This record gives sequence, C-alpha cells and structure tokens, in this order.
Amino acid sequence: MILVIFEVDAAHLPAFTGCLPCGMLNVCLHQLYSYTCGTRRLIPNLIPMQLTTPHTFHLPVMGLAFSIDSPVKVARFGISSVVSLSDDALLEHTRSHYSQVYNRPYEPITDKEEDYRAKRTTAFLNLLNEIVKEQLLEMRTQDFTPETDLTKYFTLLPDASPLSIKYKQMLQVKDEAQKKLLQDELRNALVAGKIDVNIMTKLDKTNYSKTGEPLSQEYSDALAALRGFANSTVNSSVVFSAGMNMRLFAYLEQFPCFLPDAKGHFEKTVIIKVSDYRSALVQGKILAKKGIWVSEFRIESGLNCGGHAFATDGYLIGPILEEFKQNRQTLQAELYSLFSSALASKGLHVPVEIPAQRITMQGGIGTAAEHDFLQDYYGIDATGWGTPFLLVPEATTVDEPTLQQLSAAKAEDLYLSSISPLGVPFNALRGTSSEELKQMRIDKGKPGSPCVKKHLVSSTEFTEEPICTASRKYQRRKLEQLQEQVQTQTITQEVYLSEEAKVLAKECLCEGLANSALQLFNIGKKAATKAVTICPGPNLAYFSGVFKLQQMVDHIYGRFNALNQTYRPHMFINELKMYVEYWKNKKAEQLENLTDKQEKYLSSFWQNMQDGIAYYKQLLPELFRNQLERQVLMLDELLDAEDVLLQARLSKAEAIV
Repeated sequence: MILVIFEVDAAHLPAFTGCLPCGMLNVCLHQLYSYTCGTRRLIPNLIPMQLTTPHTFHLPVMGLAFSIDSPVKVARFGISSVVSLSDDALLEHTRSHYSQVYNRPYEPITDKEEDYRAKRTTAFLNLLNEIVKEQLLEMRTQDFTPETDLTKYFTLLPDASPLSIKYKQMLQVKDEAQKKLLQDELRNALVAGKIDVNIMTKLDKTNYSKTGEPLSQEYSDALAALRGFANSTVNSSVVFSAGMNMRLFAYLEQFPCFLPDAKGHFEKTVIIKVSDYRSALVQGKILAKKGIWVSEFRIESGLNCGGHAFATDGYLIGPILEEFKQNRQTLQAELYSLFSSALASKGLHVPVEIPAQRITMQGGIGTAAEHDFLQDYYGIDATGWGTPFLLVPEATTVDEPTLQQLSAAKAEDLYLSSISPLGVPFNALRGTSSEELKQMRIDKGKPGSPCVKKHLVSSTEFTEEPICTASRKYQRRKLEQLQEQVQTQTITQEVYLSEEAKVLAKECLCEGLANSALQLFNIGKKAATKAVTICPGPNLAYFSGVFKLQQMVDHIYGRFNALNQTYRPHMFINELKMYVEYWKNKKAEQLENLTDKQEKYLSSFWQNMQDGIAYYKQLLPELFRNQLERQVLMLDELLDAEDVLLQARLSKAEAIV
C-alpha cells in the first residue's frame, strides 16, 4: 500500500475519483484523504503521517538477543526494528563487540558505577546511531552496481514506492547527465530505518545498594532503561509492552524529549503495544492526561505471536481491528483533548493540529495478501514481521545450532509453554539447548538455575526480597514445601506430581534469551552456560530453511514465496484455532472447582469467539474478492471451529457443579 496524502479544498473533492498516481505530499488544510491504489478512504481533520521510512513493515522486538543488533543489520536499508532494553549486561557486551568491529573507542561501564544501567543503555544506543549514520554516509558514495548496498536499498523497496519507481526510471535513462542527476537525487533520498526500543513494563524490579538498602525508584530496571533511552541521541520510539506501569508512565513527564516542540514535532515518541481497543483507550488516556502523546498503537495478536502471549478474553484479531477502524478518529480526537489540556495546564506549547497517530499490527502475518489486506481494508499503517525473520541471519542474531532447529521446525515442535517465570504463557520451541540444560539439572537432583541477572524476580513466597521462580533457591524451597504437604497428607501424591511439574517447567529466560548473541560474539562464559531459549510464534511452522534478507522482504511484498509446502490457513483462522484450544484448556483447568466468576469468564470468552466467527463469515467476500473457492474453504474452517465450540460449550450442569 502506498499512502498518498495531499491538500485539497473541500469544495473540489467530488472531482477526485479513481486511483491516483503513487506519490506523497505531506500537507494538511481542510480535509485529508488517504488513498490506496483503487481505494479511497476519508480521514478528516487529522495531521498527516510523518512517513519517514520507506517500508510498510517493521521488525518487532525478539527475545533479548535476537533483535539486539538488528539496526546495525537492516536500518541502513530503511527498515525499522526494535531492540530490547531489558538486559543492560547484554547491551554492554554488544557495545563492546561492535566498538571493536567498527574501530570505535570503548570504555567499559561496570556495575560498580552509579546509574550504570541507564549509562549502558545510552552508550549502546548512541553507538548504534553512530554506526547507522556512518553506514548511510558510506552508501551514498557507492555506485549503482548489482553488488552494492546502495542498489540493495532500492531493490528491497515496495514496488509502488515513489523511490522504487524513480530508481527503475533511472535504470532506463540512457543520457549520462540525466542518469547522474537521478542517481544523486536517489542518494540524497536515503532514509534509515528507526532504532526503536522496547521496555517490558512488568520487568521493573527495585534494585538494592551494596549494603542491602533499596535504591530510590528511578533506579528500578524500567525507569533506568527509559532514562537511558531519553538521554541517547536516537530519534525514535520507545515501545511499552505487557500492560500498564504507573510509575513508569509518570516518569515520562520528566523528559522534554517526549513533548512536542513549537512546530508540533517530537524528538522521541511513545508506542504502546496493545491486544485490544479498550487497552489502547485506557493507556492512551492515562498518558494523554500527563501530556504524553501516543504516536502509535501497535496491535498484537494475543496468542498468534512469539514470546509472551497475553490472550484476550476471546476477542479475535479481526473484530479488534474493525473496532480500531471504526473508532480511530474518535480515539485520536479524545486523546488530543486530554493531551492539549494537560499541556496547557503546565504552560507548555499545545500543537494546533492533532499529532500523527499510527495504527500498526503484528502477530501471525504470513503472506503478502494478508499484509496488503490489513493495510487496504483496516487502514493499518504498517505490519510487524518477527518470527519469519528469525530465519534471516542478515536481520537477526541466532546461533547456528538454534537456527538449524528453527529452519527444520514443524507445528508439533512449537507450543504455548509455561516456562516463563512470570507465569504468563510463552510461545517457544521444543528441544532447545536450554530445555536440555534444565532437564540435566533435574536429573542431577539440582533443579533450577543460578539467578544472576534477576530481571524476572517476582515471588516473595519464601523471601522478603523477590526471587525468580526459575531459580534454584525458589525451586528447592517449593519442592521441599510440597514434599512436606504430601507427608502430612495435606495434598495427595497426584496433586504433588502435578505441582512439581509446574515448578520444574520454569526456565531461566534472562540467560536463555540472551545467549545467542554471546555465542556469536564469542563473549563470556563456558559453553555449558550458554544454553539458548528461543521464542518463535506458531507461524514458524509455515517457513522452512534459512533465507536472505532480499528473499524475506520480497515475500512480504509478493515478489517471492518463502512458505513451505505445509497447508497454511488464513492468519484469522490460525488465531481462532489457538483461541479455541486455549479456551478448552482453561475450561479443563477450572471445571473441577468452578466459581461463579470463572463461569462468567468462560461463558463470555466463548461468546466472544462466536461473535468473532460471525464477523469473519460476513467478511469473507471482502477478504477473498472474486475467489469463491477460498471463501468456501475458509467458511468450512469457520464452521469446524464453531462445531468444536458448540460441542465443548459449558453446560448449565457443569456450571452448577
């Protein structure tokens, strides 16, 4: 999709019909119209999008290590990516590695320094920014020959991009002077992808001094990461994921870089990852009342995603996108009212026009047709592709053994696990080196991991200071407690085995999700302690092998097919099946001791899925225009899911029990 935004007097609007030429004018007066080729959608009274990157997709955050250096790999090609700020030690290791690769001076920031977490974050991001700028400058000196990054920049672009069109025109020009003029214009038009960062709001532990005293809250993990980002030179976005953190949201107010300047521009912006419209509205309001504008709501499927899965209460992604589509302007206007009032109350400049607010979507997207439909029908500004890029070494950082496991993985190798110490379902791959290490420790009678980084500490069941449920300290005490309960006949042996399995399932994600980078950078510890956990989404089952960056980008834009031979239902069907299975498991877990609250939850969840199925039935003619066979096939899949739900429906008798 190419977004064409232009200024036009409202009185002349009827004269504009049909498909406009691809192009872009970034102006706003009376009415703004957004066009896709063959489609016209009215978007009145909104500021135009600042389309600063040429691609219509981004790379989401992937684990801790897997996208840690993605900006160094893809930003020079105009592709935006997200790095995790959760592990300051990994940031420091990565800075050390790339300082050496790019011959930059490196001064270690040790954990003995005051505010080292924030300082490490700032130094890491500044280095990434310097490297990407240097790469872009170097690209501008290159020739337009097949092997150069300069040529690659333009061959990666979507075909309808104005830059791609100009590039192809340049190739056809015979006159050398005219060709050189066009080449210079193309070089000057190079724009790097964004170096965005992710802060998982739930990872915000309080830190302690060497004497054991708790440090003030600005030294907590999430606040230190935010401060490090705010103090860096990057002009990009912080992506908040995993829900609300009120002290983190409040801390944003202390940094002018998140406020608009006199022209309404932001040095740094805020993106909120959400699973539904209500979450966007609630979090957007909280921030707007503080004078913080959400520049993007990043919608992610609750289950059809990589890593931690925050399931909705049965709300499917199609109806969620529809709600955003119907309420987008209302949402933006309501947030602007609160935002402008908050700025005015602080005596700060209030933008005359509503700032730009993007809506993007990620999770389970697998074809160019799905990518295009999300943009054309729902008005999504861009899509996120994570899991498929784990198979692209030019874009992500995955150690060779794990990469080979991923490339050969089938559906049965991917599962929604309980390995996360946070107690949140976690999409993972079976048979990883981390799983093997965990089992080896269990077999030796020493379950649990040494807890060094402590990013996921949460339990105070046995200690005053929180500890991690994947740690040796916690698992030893928990298993001892369960054994005592068996001996005193407080619980049965059957219950003990069930609870023991839950305890032993937890893995050290702090190490497992970071170790790929340490292996590839040849940094740190013994091989035995570099076991890897990886977090692909279920979508991986439809991609096999290892791909070049050009191939995967071409797949997104419909110029190459990266799918394997496995039959792949539409992304809406894949997610629906996951939700049906998730609901059935929840029902089985809760049925024995079903409370009124649980019964209402299960019934509401069931009905929301039924409503989603009804929505998809009505959507079929739009989803597969002039493709009757595809409509019939998906209708059959919807009816199958409907039958499963009807057969498994919570009966009144079950609810009474």
